Amino acid sequence: MPMTEQATGAPHPQPRPRSGGHHSAPEHVTGAQSLIRSLEEVGADTVFGIPGGAILPAYDPLMDSQRVRHVLVRHEQGAGHAATGYAQATGRVGVCMATSGPGATNLVTPIADAHMDSVPMVAITGQVASKAIGTDAFQEADIVGITMPITKHNFLVTKAEEIPRTIAEAFHIASTGRPGPVLVDIAKDALQAQTVFSWPPFTDLPGYRPVTKPHAKQIREAAKLIAAARRPVLYVGGGVLKAQATAELKVLAELTGAPVTTTLMALGAFPDSHPLHVGMPGMHGAVTAVTALQKADLIIALGARFDDRVTGKLDSFAPHAKIVHADIDPAEIGKNRVADVPIVGDAREVIADLVQAVQREHSEGHRGDYTAWWNDLNRWRETYPLGYDLPEDGSLSPQQVIERIGQLAPEGTIFAAGVGQHQMWAAHFIEYDRPRTWLNSGGAGTMGYAVPAAMGAKAGAPDRTVWAVDGDGCFQMTNQELTTCALNNIPIKVAIINNGALGMVRQWQTLFYNQRYSNTVLHSGPAGPGGQQSGAGTRVPDFVKLAEAMGCYAIRCESSEDLDKVIAEANSVNDRPVVVDFIVHEDAMVWPMVAAGTSNDEIMAARDVRPDFGDSEDD
Repeated sequence: MPMTEQATGAPHPQPRPRSGGHHSAPEHVTGAQSLIRSLEEVGADTVFGIPGGAILPAYDPLMDSQRVRHVLVRHEQGAGHAATGYAQATGRVGVCMATSGPGATNLVTPIADAHMDSVPMVAITGQVASKAIGTDAFQEADIVGITMPITKHNFLVTKAEEIPRTIAEAFHIASTGRPGPVLVDIAKDALQAQTVFSWPPFTDLPGYRPVTKPHAKQIREAAKLIAAARRPVLYVGGGVLKAQATAELKVLAELTGAPVTTTLMALGAFPDSHPLHVGMPGMHGAVTAVTALQKADLIIALGARFDDRVTGKLDSFAPHAKIVHADIDPAEIGKNRVADVPIVGDAREVIADLVQAVQREHSEGHRGDYTAWWNDLNRWRETYPLGYDLPEDGSLSPQQVIERIGQLAPEGTIFAAGVGQHQMWAAHFIEYDRPRTWLNSGGAGTMGYAVPAAMGAKAGAPDRTVWAVDGDGCFQMTNQELTTCALNNIPIKVAIINNGALGMVRQWQTLFYNQRYSNTVLHSGPAGPGGQQSGAGTRVPDFVKLAEAMGCYAIRCESSEDLDKVIAEANSVNDRPVVVDFIVHEDAMVWPMVAAGTSNDEIMAARDVRPDFGDSEDD
């Protein structure tokens, strides 16, 4: 799975803690002041959060900081997703802050989301006074215990003098090895107590030694397999982005001439427009990408984890392929698919070493002949390209809306997506040629991710255009953060793909539940006798009025004739957030599709269209 830039010569997201060296002069401060000074020293420049009783002591010195900007969000979930969006867009550690009890538990979803997608994040929570812990005190929750399964590590701090060391270690753990979220829970009395601050603190993490340098023998074995293969595939996961290894990946791909497939978490790691790119694999992946993995005789997995959305029915996945699996997390290797050549290491170092080893194989006359393989791949690409039909009634096609947003966006635009149909369409119909231009909730599939994540991305990259592509269901979970954007000069753009329904759930109801649309209609009331929806023809809420009430520039688009004009208008407004309510056809579906629990061999290119690959042998 994801791998980081540790020990590759690239700059770290935050300065590494040190166990010695020149120290700053000791300062007599409170624990709260020590916390803010520590955040400044580790390089945190933005914190998303909401104050409350237990964390309140930290907010007083935060007001005086000249180096840390605090963004007051409207819900702690928004703070967590904003920290994730910030981290995904910048490569630095995202930071969020909340108070004890419900403030802390509202961070659970974004912490779980960051854990699934290996995002470097530090969540700081207040806790009741140390002597009150365990007494069911007001607004007490055991957030360390609650988040233990969904954090890379977490800390409970009860003494003021422990704060600098804990913050330094938290940022180091979050940003190195396989990145992930770290929770720091600080008792209120530790924040209020007097202490001495000096930097850097002494840090000691004896059990934490991520392996970054791959074993040379494993690299040589992998290179031999690449040279001997006839149908290899480079299966690229989000770890390549985490490791800042995209340049090395391009060299390896062009050196070998092997096809490249990038997962949902890896879009932009290899240019979509590159002729070697065969698309995204998985349940809604491109036919060519899915089939390439199925028919491969060698899969080189780089920073990917063979998750169920990619493999489909696991025991039928890639039945003829040998597996080279490179990952910085040894727990991922062999977890779902046994690796013939396991390689533990940082993706950037692994790929760089692979390049040299493959070059040696070539110099010795060992070079794979992939001509027949590319003949097959190109035939599948030409026969089963990604596409969509325009609605016969003249209404807006959601795929067309998203495609035009991508085509008309300024250079370097960052796109954040919610979860569902619009997420898959954004993955398919926007071209990602640069790293860190695609943000989404991949592992957890968190509805409500897009708006706060876009807010975090824009806060971290203020010179870039940021579009949130959201569904009307997702949008109603976290749209209050548009108020945060309006008040904090964070002018994101939001495209609501408004089909009046929970689109992906409705698609499954269409395909697998005999078109019984139970509780998926969003814009009208419950069904009455005979299945009629009450309030038919109305749209509640009116997203344009709602957006305007939150300080945004709002537009509605209902026809394809207005599409380009509306998108251009949205792109021209940069002094406040923009929300565009795109009223789209409700019956559009995401294709291709592999039904859950079935083999990837059963991929459907479109409804009732099963690909014919024209081969009678799978050798």
